[in-house]
Amino acid sequence: MSPSSVTNELLEDLTHTAEREGVEKTVVGAVIADPDGKVLLLHRAAGDYLGGLWELPSGGVENGEDLVDALRREVAEETGLTVAAVGDYLGHFDYRSGSGRKTRQFNFTAAVTTTDETVKLTEHDAHVWADRSEQNQVSRAVQAVLDAWRDGAS
Repeated sequence: MSPSSVTNELLEDLTHTAEREGVEKTVVGAVIADPDGKVLLLHRAAGDYLGGLWELPSGGVENGEDLVDALRREVAEETGLTVAAVGDYLGHFDYRSGSGRKTRQFNFTAAVTTTDETVKLTEHDAHVWADRSEQNQVSRAVQAVLDAWRDGAS
């Protein structure tokens, strides 16, 4: 899948399609890259659902919240970083949440005000600005998102 620009029409279409397909929970994920092409990955604590997994900054969309607002909020909550701009839509993947609900994660590129800021973790036990070889630590679903990001960047 090639990345596509984020418009209000796209956001509404993504949300409505998920509802029609029986998705019970929506999540947003951010590909945040530094100037060297390293991507911010967060590590789930061993005792968490999917513990030990490296993932993108991500989190649930609240009722009545649009996907871009949720992305800005979740990045700030999980990392302390401020999203300056949301770029392209990189696709989605589905999974079962810890409570068993059908969940869809929508993924976008996001630029933060500065990658020099200290990442302040609230829900994860580690983070890394991952180079290409370190990006292989993620799930296959997130790997596909990173592949779409790299394809769009070239």
